[in-house]
Amino acid sequence: MHRNVAARIVADVIEPATVALQIAPAEGHDVTEALSATIDGRLVQPRRVVAEHGSRIHVVDATPGTLIVDYSASVAGSSGPMATSEADVLRYLRPSRYCESDSLAPTARAEFAGLAGADLLRAVSSWVGTRLSYVPGSSLPTDGAVRTLLARQGVCRDFAHLVVALLRSLDVPARLVSVYAPGLDPMDFHAVAEAHIGGQWYVVDATTLAPRGSLLRIATGRDASDTAFLSVYGGIAEFREVEVMAVADALPTDDLHNLTPMS
Repeated sequence: MHRNVAARIVADVIEPATVALQIAPAEGHDVTEALSATIDGRLVQPRRVVAEHGSRIHVVDATPGTLIVDYSASVAGSSGPMATSEADVLRYLRPSRYCESDSLAPTARAEFAGLAGADLLRAVSSWVGTRLSYVPGSSLPTDGAVRTLLARQGVCRDFAHLVVALLRSLDVPARLVSVYAPGLDPMDFHAVAEAHIGGQWYVVDATTLAPRGSLLRIATGRDASDTAFLSVYGGIAEFREVEVMAVADALPTDDLHNLTPMS
């Protein structure tokens, strides 16, 4: 599969700040790419930091002005299976900021008693997908899985947080992945869950908004606190707009009964 992706981010920097961007595909892909950043038309040079699971963070020391970041990439083929350590497995069993698996344990055990493996992944995905409504703008950046379940609505990160929390409650390692998603409509950055069973990670996307086989990994972590496409530290920057593009030469058929690894 060949995928072309692009992103444009605009923010107004009010006070000098460190701006961290996670918009490039994770290491392990065959990528031809270009990234430019300007502040009031003046070129600035981002620093590249490689984080866990090959996530690539571009860091801009931003002075006051309008920050514009343009990124594009052409990606050939797939990255192959991601190596997993015992530390990874243990880490992704723990509750985290937006995935309160300890609070949701009674619900998870009541709803999914007796299920395991692929059957459990399918059941959790279906349960979340049928109980939540996808409503843009309905949630806050600080909402976690518990609040999402109570509100019964959210966007992709909220669906993914609830899936992750429920699976961790049932002792299945689970994590959040930000992705480019060819086939997504309307186009945007997308967030999905990834669950570890039988020694491999599989995508769980309760929104079913894009074929799982087309997804392109950007960042991987405990929850959205590890995978945000834009983070601001030590100053003030007001996010203005984002444009995302992701296309594939052929969109795969997505049979929801099958387990699908990230490509």
